[in-house]
Amino acid sequence: MTMNRRDFVSTTATGLTCAGLAPLGLEAKNASFRGKILKSVKFGGRPNIDRLKKLKDLGFDGVEGSGPGMQIDGLKKALAEVGLPMHGVVYNKHWKVRLSSPKEETREASRKGLEAAMRESKAVGGTSVLLVPGKVGGKDETHDHVWSRSIEQIRKCIPLCEKLKIHILIETVWNGFCLKPEQFRDYIDEIDSPWVQAYYDIGNMQKFAPSHEWIRILGKRTLKLDVKDWGKKTGFCSLGKGDVEWNKVRNELEKIGFQGWATREGGDGGDDKTAKLMNELLGL
Repeated sequence: MTMNRRDFVSTTATGLTCAGLAPLGLEAKNASFRGKILKSVKFGGRPNIDRLKKLKDLGFDGVEGSGPGMQIDGLKKALAEVGLPMHGVVYNKHWKVRLSSPKEETREASRKGLEAAMRESKAVGGTSVLLVPGKVGGKDETHDHVWSRSIEQIRKCIPLCEKLKIHILIETVWNGFCLKPEQFRDYIDEIDSPWVQAYYDIGNMQKFAPSHEWIRILGKRTLKLDVKDWGKKTGFCSLGKGDVEWNKVRNELEKIGFQGWATREGGDGGDDKTAKLMNELLGL
């Protein structure tokens, strides 16, 4: 039997606790997420054992890959040797081969690529694939088109999600789609599957509404986080240098009981500086 999203909330929380993430106390005045938020960086699809060792020494808990097309055997060997997991994969074809394309054959090709990324995520021990569901691009690719076309293709992937135990996590970006948190919430709810949730990017959507408001409105739909900063004067920038109000972000994450992966996309002048900034701003 297929569960809907609401039925799955309690089982998801149980699974996270079993994975070694302690339940989050909601009454703490100063949010501390050590042991509750796991720190990661984008890594790509090829093994680089020297960087993996450095990341582990700096206190990172894992990395996130990019697929399909990853060097699975080499990655698995390197990850195992260092003892650092790859928690998921970013679907690297979602921009050019879009689920929202006016062409049916392109939509099908994108779905097949997404399924390949899901299999690669499973192969390296991941739990998710990050997906940008399309792009608003004119009269043949409107907001309504992106909504309906992407949902049609994503629903076809849900049986494979259930088989592999891999989540499809939707990310909102500057693609003209779901630029209000209420829209993003309603999009996830319309799909109505526990296997399709939100991968919220803290910096991406600061341009459209404060990030802590997105987190509050999305609630428990957010299973993973991308970590960025953005400001009206700075654009994308090093963590802590933009307009994101990190204390409010932590407070909203605390209220929803967030526990899981937070992955840095972008640079701060080196992995060492990134590790330090993530610790400070996320309370790790």
